[in-house]
Amino acid sequence: MIIPEEFKRPPLSLGDWVINVIVTKIPLIGFIMLIVWAVDNNTEPSKANWAKAELIVKLIGFAIGIIIISIIGFGVFANFADEIDWSKLD
Repeated sequence: MIIPEEFKRPPLSLGDWVINVIVTKIPLIGFIMLIVWAVDNNTEPSKANWAKAELIVKLIGFAIGIIIISIIGFGVFANFADEIDWSKLD
């Protein structure tokens, strides 16, 4: 019987996961490490899948944040545009 390679390695310990989570909380380094762990062939498969999932969640959150900030920004700009007397600018 052939045993898959991922079952031959011991699983990551709780301490390893805690370190992984702490590293990902560092602003720029954490994002870079997620990319490295997601694409590196030597990374543990469970860790690589976790890194890919974290990247997807972070990118979705970033996109939602940009959309919300844009909506608020356009609303503020529209409010100020209504306050300006455009006839005095000529």
